[in-house]
Amino acid sequence: MAFIVGMDGGGTKTAVIVTHDDQEEPVLSFTAGPINYNGGDAGAIAAAFGEIFNQIRSCCTSLAEVNHVCIGAAGVSNPAVARFLEQQVRDNGYSGPLTITGDQETALYGAQNAMQGIILIAGTGSICFGVNEKGERHRTGGFGHLIDDEGSGYYIGRELLSVLVQAEDGRTADTMIPALVYKQLGLGTVQEIIGFVYHKNTTKKDIAALAPVMTAACGLGDAQALKLAEQCAAGLFELVVPVIERLKLYESKVAIAGSVLQKSRFVREALERKLARSYPQTQLIMPVHNAAYGAVLLGKSKMSNG
Repeated sequence: MAFIVGMDGGGTKTAVIVTHDDQEEPVLSFTAGPINYNGGDAGAIAAAFGEIFNQIRSCCTSLAEVNHVCIGAAGVSNPAVARFLEQQVRDNGYSGPLTITGDQETALYGAQNAMQGIILIAGTGSICFGVNEKGERHRTGGFGHLIDDEGSGYYIGRELLSVLVQAEDGRTADTMIPALVYKQLGLGTVQEIIGFVYHKNTTKKDIAALAPVMTAACGLGDAQALKLAEQCAAGLFELVVPVIERLKLYESKVAIAGSVLQKSRFVREALERKLARSYPQTQLIMPVHNAAYGAVLLGKSKMSNG
């Protein structure tokens, strides 16, 4: 029996799906540690790959039965990242066909059940990616939290912290955001907040983890939070526009992925309003499949195309 393995390599966890190459239903589905090499720990990534391949062996008996492994991960446009991931796979005893590609590709394939259409991802970071009927592609965003990631969880977390310090020194008023941030972090003063933000162990994921505070404050009618949700939607709209325009995907459904769009109705509804005004034929949809299954589909297509 031959198998296909698909992986969605994230910064906090890796989703893995194993299927038979002639069947759709997963034989095995599980999560392991992160394999995102951008800002990740090489030792932890090696351990995650070890765990992943141990699970695959338990399912497939032998790696010789695996016909294709497809990995979607962030940062693979950097050749060093792609080489590192390939080395991890080979070090774990798999010598067969391997595809390593950007996670936006596997996410699109899963979300639209085809390598066509648009996907907008807003999790810790943000990116938009599209492919039209001619196979032309365009990507916007995804350039990291220091210079990009508009509308992402990190963007929201950073802005919430900015509101907090501005409220504390009197630049803004009448917002519950500081109290909610203090409560989530278990802190009580601006000095403690600054200590948290600039601590060497604080990561972009820690900042992004504050994003639900915005949604909670929006639900309570907080004007600053509602304004931030609109700003977030505006940033995401600006990611979508060039993809629609360059690829002429004026009637394409836009699949949405990532916690910001899937868990904050305030951002999602604000984005829907913006799209309705400029592109009334488009609509936001939830993904048909997840990105790990998209990796399986991409792996299968690579096999069928030789």
